[in-house]
Amino acid sequence: MKRWTKKRVAVAAAILVVGGAAAAWLMPRGEPKVPPSKYRTAQVDMGAINQTVTATGTINPVALVNVGSQVSGTVVELNADFNDRVTKGQVLLKLDPTIFNAQIRQFEASKASALANLRLAEANYQRNQQLMAQRFVSGTVVDQARREMDVARANVQLAQAQLDRARADLNNSVIRSPIDGVVIKRTIDLGQTVAASFNTPNLFQIARDLTKMQIDTSVSEADVGALKDGLPARFVVDAYPDREFHATMRQFRLAANVVQNVVTYNVVLDVDNSDEMLKPGMTAQVRLVVANRPNVMRIPTTALRFQLPEEEQEKLRKQEQEAAKDGNKDGKVRQVAQKPAAPAQDDDLAFRSASETARQYKVYRLDARNQPQPVDIRVGLSNFRYTEVVAGGLKVGDQVVTRTLAQPKDDM
Repeated sequence: MKRWTKKRVAVAAAILVVGGAAAAWLMPRGEPKVPPSKYRTAQVDMGAINQTVTATGTINPVALVNVGSQVSGTVVELNADFNDRVTKGQVLLKLDPTIFNAQIRQFEASKASALANLRLAEANYQRNQQLMAQRFVSGTVVDQARREMDVARANVQLAQAQLDRARADLNNSVIRSPIDGVVIKRTIDLGQTVAASFNTPNLFQIARDLTKMQIDTSVSEADVGALKDGLPARFVVDAYPDREFHATMRQFRLAANVVQNVVTYNVVLDVDNSDEMLKPGMTAQVRLVVANRPNVMRIPTTALRFQLPEEEQEKLRKQEQEAAKDGNKDGKVRQVAQKPAAPAQDDDLAFRSASETARQYKVYRLDARNQPQPVDIRVGLSNFRYTEVVAGGLKVGDQVVTRTLAQPKDDM
């Protein structure tokens, strides 16, 4: 019985050995192992690209009126404060009218004196005319009487003008609101003296309607070529970091602003502020959508900035040259990465258009063995995330290199 058991064990072991050998012989031989990639890649795909122009601006009311004073005086009555809603013609403040009333009485007296002189001059003129008719006085006396009468009449008109001016000054000592709106700034206090000299002092700032605001932005001269009225825009403010607001471009102003040789232009955007969450003076980070492509071939923008180190490029060229010389076993020969040929003598690069050279880039695509291969492409729309591929050797599904992975350090 023991002998039979040993024989069965030996037969089973022999079967296992033969089966293992046969399986190893019949197992298909795999291809050489592909080395791991040393680069971070992204896939070429189809999608939408929005090209935007970014700018920083300030939120202001559409209509902002500075209320000043044409006369000087001391504030004796103050009827408006910050954030007060006022109507057109409402009294905001009053200046002390004592001096203005005194001037009115002074010019009223001057007018009365001028009228008395006029009546006397008219009587003398009429009397001299009668005497000249009786040949008691000469014509020279009559002419002199007429001149005195004209001077007296002019003095009456002068006194009347001075009286009208004094009354206007009294009326201007009462400051009224020129529009319906909200007081957003006040620079005067009760008892303070207003001095109106060459420059009119600004006492109040009144915004017409805070439900309609505008953003005054400064856009670089490199971006103004894509701007036009009616473009949609989005912006954020620091007060509401989790909310994005909408705006519409209303006006591009032609006056250039030059600061340290940097040229910018003022672009005005309309904002609907029905809920009055936005306040005057807030800083807005604006993004203007200048172009939109719904379904194009695109790559990450970071792939355009990747540059293979010079030693890696030299190593890659040597490997490709050796592979092209020896040839692959399957009969396929990979292309050798050659440097671009020098331009012909009659190829004057200075007269090439900017569209032929400015939008051409070189990116790196991983081959079947995870080796980067240079590919020339021409790009279209671009933003901080994606770039449109207009022409070149890329196709959807290719892996393009975006950056080099950090190499792990060898253990000591």
